[in-house]
Amino acid sequence: MVEKLWSILNKVTAEYADIRHETKNETRIALNGKELTELGSNATDGYVLRVLHKGGFSSVAFTTYDDHEKAIATATENAHLMSRFTTQPVVFATTQVVKDHYVPLLDEDPRKVTMDEKLQLTRKYNAIALDHDKIATTNIAYVETTREKNFVSTEGSEIHEELMTARISGLITSREGNLIQNIRVAAGGSHGFAILRDREDDFERKMRIAVELLTAQPIKGGRSNVIVNQSMGGVFTHEAFGHFSEADIIENNRSMRQKMQIGAMLGSEIVSITDDPTLPNQLGHYRYDDEGVAACRSSLLKDGMLVGRLHSRRTAAAFQEPVNGHCVAEDYRYGPIIRMGTIFIEPGKDTFDGLLDRLGDGFYILDAKGGQTSGENFTFGAQYGYEVKNGKVGAMVRDINISGNLYNTLKNIVAVGDDLRLGQVGGCGKGQMNIRSCHGSPHLIISNLVIGGV
Repeated sequence: MVEKLWSILNKVTAEYADIRHETKNETRIALNGKELTELGSNATDGYVLRVLHKGGFSSVAFTTYDDHEKAIATATENAHLMSRFTTQPVVFATTQVVKDHYVPLLDEDPRKVTMDEKLQLTRKYNAIALDHDKIATTNIAYVETTREKNFVSTEGSEIHEELMTARISGLITSREGNLIQNIRVAAGGSHGFAILRDREDDFERKMRIAVELLTAQPIKGGRSNVIVNQSMGGVFTHEAFGHFSEADIIENNRSMRQKMQIGAMLGSEIVSITDDPTLPNQLGHYRYDDEGVAACRSSLLKDGMLVGRLHSRRTAAAFQEPVNGHCVAEDYRYGPIIRMGTIFIEPGKDTFDGLLDRLGDGFYILDAKGGQTSGENFTFGAQYGYEVKNGKVGAMVRDINISGNLYNTLKNIVAVGDDLRLGQVGGCGKGQMNIRSCHGSPHLIISNLVIGGV
């Protein structure tokens, strides 16, 4: 394949060009209640050609080798047009020339597991979730995705990398009379099929939470001090803070760019945030981004101060900041855009029991359930929570929303736990879907948080 890619690039007349080919394989098994609704696999492939010439930049996706001359003509013509009419010529930051063949070590390659075994495992976990008379239905699916990528550039880089994700996840819905509650369940990762085995306790625990929600009381709205668990803290980190660390999001937003200046004190001095795609055995792991740049551990917030952001080669040059390998495409249909890899709040020193003692009275809020951001403001749902009295976890509460301002919330994080946990199933829909986007956090105490409820 590398020779074929070079045969295409050698026909391009431009200052710079790169081409990526990838083959994408997907397997899906879906259950709705006891009914098997989907079972199958498919494989697709394609190319993305990018051309940079005299400040004009263009990208073209195509699916067959026979179309490469048309793709070259289109990309080259568009780059020339852009160079004539753009007021902001594109410049790429320099990066090392790389020649590498990277296949991550897997703890049991899912491609070697039979479809029947995948189906039986999914059915077993689904049956556990259904094993209560108050569970109305389930929607549980097995999804496996592999991407085999080859990248070459006119600078001389040649990279082969394989990415794999596998998960069993979905929704458990309970019902009593007219009251319906649901809970999300998920197991998965990017380092092999083994992580999906022996997860019976997780599915049973989530089933019991779905049943308990039927007798839980709606949370009382107002302002409160809260502990959020790793899922809630991770979603806040990704959605409220992380996207504003992506240089393309703030590049042309004068207000946000002013607030997100390097060196600005944005949060509490106990809060540090990092994005690190190099962490092995994590959902967000990769070695090279889709521009052929080596992934880097990137400190974004250090002791409350903004110290970095995520870049493509273009934005790194525009901001005059270091390139760090965070330009990723969903698949062969897209050119890459700036994405988070594995973003998380660095762990602190407090144990969970210590956090409870420090909280005293408030709420313990668990597991994200959708939400939205509007500029620097956010609203997130939580799947469930508990009242906390005198440092003791009490009755379950439901129908929880939290909201706030990014900067106020960062400053109101008053304690950080020592129990960092990264998500096994992630995703981000910025422009394209990135199923490998990973986030996490330790437990956090946030003071004076706005809670929506009765």
